[in-house]
Amino acid sequence: MEVTAKVALVTGAGTGVGRAVSEALAREGYRLVLTGRRREPLDEVAEGIRLTDPEAETLVLSCDVGDPASVDGLFDRIEQDFGRLDLLFNNAGSSSAAVPIDELPVEEWQKVVDVNLTGAFLCTRRAFRLMKAQEPRGGRIINNGSISAHTPRPHSAPYTATKHAITGLTKACALDGRDFDIAVGQIDIGNAATPMTEPMKKGVLQPDGSMKPEARMDPGHVAQAVIYMAGLPLDANVLTMTVMATKMPFLGRG
Repeated sequence: MEVTAKVALVTGAGTGVGRAVSEALAREGYRLVLTGRRREPLDEVAEGIRLTDPEAETLVLSCDVGDPASVDGLFDRIEQDFGRLDLLFNNAGSSSAAVPIDELPVEEWQKVVDVNLTGAFLCTRRAFRLMKAQEPRGGRIINNGSISAHTPRPHSAPYTATKHAITGLTKACALDGRDFDIAVGQIDIGNAATPMTEPMKKGVLQPDGSMKPEARMDPGHVAQAVIYMAGLPLDANVLTMTVMATKMPFLGRG
């Protein structure tokens, strides 16, 4: 079977890195499924893509990636409309208030785990099922990790723990996908200029207790890296890649 245009699913596609990656994939000719919890920003992304390229094919579907039934509905629709999935970008993410762990409500912990970790698992689980059965077989999954998985910030236990777990999920699924032509990799991002990192311009808590502004980078650079990873043939894989603002405090942080 000849596939003329690949199908890509981007979670958390309405803002920040998800938006930049969605727009870059559209420029590469992918048929896009854009998902997130809020419909309005997803529609804005889709409209912007269509204004640039009226022939672009975008499907907007609201989904809570932490909810199994919502994810099942999302993938059922992808299978119904496209019959396949070539790329999954597990991008949806959440963080909690920067407070000492003994002051962190359990509900805040669970919220971050549900989105960052369980959401990636649920989407990967359904992507594997579809990619194993489709013809041509296989596909690629790229997980949005974080340099916080390796070097955490103060008061970031939920975010750091889930991103550390994403690295484990990436490696386990990269191994499990080998026999089915499913390549799984991870991009660790440092200080992309998104709404989530907006406070960094004024100052962020450092390990020495000081507050310092931090350098950020255009999320378009992250999108370019994802395009490179996605463009490889399935017999080659970028297992992990770090893309970060050059002047941010990561190497020897704080």
